[in-house]
Amino acid sequence: MQDNNCDHHQEEKMKHHHDYYYPLPGSDCSAAKTDEAAESSFYRQQISEEEEEESISNQRSISHLNNYALAGAILASTNSILLGYDIGVMSGAVIYITKDLHINSVQVEILVGCLNVCSLIGSLASGKTSDVIGRRYTIVLAAVTFFIGALLMGLAPSFPFLMAGRVVAGIGVGFSLMIAPVYVAELSPALTRGFLTSLPEVFINLGILLGYISNYALSSLPCTINWRLMLGLAAIPAAFVAFAVLLMPESPRWLVVKGRYEEAREVLIRTSESKGEAELRLSEISEAADSSRNESNGKGVWKELLVTPSRPVLRILVAAIGVNFFMQASGNDAVMYYSPEVFKEAGINGEKELLSVTIIMGFAKTCFVFLSSLFLDRFGRRPMLLLGSIGMAASLFVLGLGCNYLQFSDEKPLWAIATCVVALCSSVSFFSIGLGPITWVYSSEIFPLRLRAQGSSLAISVNRLMSGVVSMTFLSISEAITFGGMFGVLAGVMVVGTIFFYFFLPETKGKSLEEIEALFEDEGNTSLRLR
Repeated sequence: MQDNNCDHHQEEKMKHHHDYYYPLPGSDCSAAKTDEAAESSFYRQQISEEEEEESISNQRSISHLNNYALAGAILASTNSILLGYDIGVMSGAVIYITKDLHINSVQVEILVGCLNVCSLIGSLASGKTSDVIGRRYTIVLAAVTFFIGALLMGLAPSFPFLMAGRVVAGIGVGFSLMIAPVYVAELSPALTRGFLTSLPEVFINLGILLGYISNYALSSLPCTINWRLMLGLAAIPAAFVAFAVLLMPESPRWLVVKGRYEEAREVLIRTSESKGEAELRLSEISEAADSSRNESNGKGVWKELLVTPSRPVLRILVAAIGVNFFMQASGNDAVMYYSPEVFKEAGINGEKELLSVTIIMGFAKTCFVFLSSLFLDRFGRRPMLLLGSIGMAASLFVLGLGCNYLQFSDEKPLWAIATCVVALCSSVSFFSIGLGPITWVYSSEIFPLRLRAQGSSLAISVNRLMSGVVSMTFLSISEAITFGGMFGVLAGVMVVGTIFFYFFLPETKGKSLEEIEALFEDEGNTSLRLR
């Protein structure tokens, strides 16, 4: 060890706490000792908000994406294409399923929504499964399950057979939605975790766009064939993911929990800028794992989460469940599933025209979610989330007014149709800026290590339940109160959601997973909460 260099580096750690946790690339200092960490923690409390922000800015200027972490995040997130493809392709396929199998609107709602309800099974099971067999093999299990479901749907001779395929595919989706963000969050360095953990949402939107394109490309085939091809093609990316994931490393935090420290060190070295940073990350993870074992005192994780949660854990649960609840209460998934029906209400007729407009909407969603992921680590979770939810509320309100005007107007003026189309595309775009990516990022990073898998699975189970409920009632409620009334209700939901996000979701950018738990411990520090 070079003493002069280490002394200088130690002084920098005392000034800026992010320099302590993430040394500059090329630093040859080894891991800090426990007493140094305690001393640094003391100094951390003394620095001003301005100094902290300056430190984050300096670190950001020298930080860049780690290629190994990026590759792992992309491979894990590819699994999310499966859900996105199902959302996109089902919106068009259901038109031809209705014609071929002669099902009514209630059966359509059950068909569409059952995948989300059944994904509850996968979401709840994924927490325990990922703790037992690991994050990586849980991703493989998700892909294999969805592969089987896609084949069943593609070969379905009848409605019950099609429903069976939806159930199996839904279980795979539940596994995928929980495990991909958790795996990426545990693999990623703190300063790029927002971007990397938002990649699952980017791939969901890419899958939606591919589903819309598949609808358009296959729509000219006979209705006895086209919808089966649309649904069955999802087996191809599922097979790719099942094999590609085997090339990924295991989560270093899961390896530490299992006592496989050398393997964890190797992964951290490859996902860090230097060996010194890798050792610091390993030290933090090991300390958190030891603390988790001591704090659990033999209690089961579910008991600690639901029966006897501490005040910080309760706040974390409220934040995680709340953001997942509002993500689906916003109605975004239902709007995507039933987008042809919504565009019909907006005055667009003709199957080709409807499918063409959905492609435009899917392209807008994909572009905006990618832009959001690029800026999450720069502007933070809260500003992007609040911008997205406020924008959704305004867009849904305008969409509701436009639908009401078209419904009660004898004429269908072009300006009113254009307003509805723009408002709908604006709503899903603001969703892609805020709730879409940030829900997965937030759910995967705020739980402490001992509770992360099961806590995330619980929050995402709420997500899936709400998605199923909204999807299975969207058409019925819209028929009862009109589409305009439905979008007005959704706008009100987003207003409530914005208030919830402002008061209950603290900022987490630039902090290690081991630091984030402290944000929920000091209930009197409102400056932390609202920063």
